[in-house]
Order: sequence, then C-alpha cells, then structure tokens
Amino acid sequence: MTVSMTPSLRKLTLIAHITSSVGWLGAAIVVLALAITATTSQDVDIVRAAHLATQVIGWTVLIPLAFASLLTGLVQSLGTAWGLFRHHWVLLKLAMTVLATVVLLLYTETLDYLAGIAAQDTLSPTDLVMLRTPSVVLHTGAALVLLLTAATLSVLKPQGMTRYGRRRQQYEMTGSRPSRKVRSASPRQ
Repeated sequence: MTVSMTPSLRKLTLIAHITSSVGWLGAAIVVLALAITATTSQDVDIVRAAHLATQVIGWTVLIPLAFASLLTGLVQSLGTAWGLFRHHWVLLKLAMTVLATVVLLLYTETLDYLAGIAAQDTLSPTDLVMLRTPSVVLHTGAALVLLLTAATLSVLKPQGMTRYGRRRQQYEMTGSRPSRKVRSASPRQ
C-alpha cells in the first residue's frame, strides 16, 4: 500500500525522519558516555550524576526520538515507492527500530531503578557496586549497533525485493495481476 504524498510533504517527512533518527543516535552516544563514566569513575558524586542524567535523557530524549523515528519511518515507507513490504531492507530496518524501541521501553525500569539508588542520601557498598554495573554500557552499545545498522541500510538500500514487492512491481509494469500457479487436482497414484 502506497499513499500518494506531494513532493513537499515527502521531503518534510524525510527531514523529520532523518532528524529524529540522528537525534536518537546522538542521544544514545551521550548515554553511552555517561554509562562508561558511571562504570569507571571513582568519584561517587560523578557516578550518581551520570545515572540521574541518564534517567532524564531516557525519558525526555531517547523515548520521544525513538517513537518519532518509528512513526516518521512508517510514514516515509507508506508514502514513497519503497513501500513498507516491498523491500527486505525496509522490513529489516522496521524490525530493528521496533526491537530497539521495545527494549528501550523495558530498560527504562532499570534506568529508573539505578537513578533511585543514585538519588539516595547515602550509598552502601552494595549500592555503589550496582551503580557501577556495565549493564547500561552493554545495552546502549547494542542499541548503537542497531541504530548504525539501520542508518547504513537507509544509505545503501541493498537489493532484494520481497515476494509481495516483486508481484507489485510486475502489476505496476504490466497492469495485470500475476497469475498464481494452481496445483493440479488430479489424485495421486
């Protein structure tokens, strides 16, 4: 299904998609820097500040940009010739974006938990060990790999149409629906 968009609207949605996707990537890099700082710093106040900042960035920057990227990507795919179901790279990019968004939403519980520990007046040695966990570094690193892969797919647009895409392309070129092979109804002997 392709919705006809004017060239101006197509450019506007493309700008919105690129901006939200690059913003999401940039915010993830900032969170990675904060996570590395929290994991390696010997200064307890810096460790606390890193986790408190990560929680704020998660809710006010990462989540809105993830949803903006997902929504504008859907609009772009439905409003352009690339289509949502025509090319494998579009489906892969959609799957990666949905996966990254879902994991981010689930992982905000961990970010909230760590920020709650960081906000305490005093920290026990166990609390400090929890705040220095490499979990945020690992999750953010994995998210960056997904986001960079999605950006690469957007630029390279690898060949390979889905079955639906090939059928749709044939229909658009010939004006007739492709024939479907009908199996013989003869009994087997």
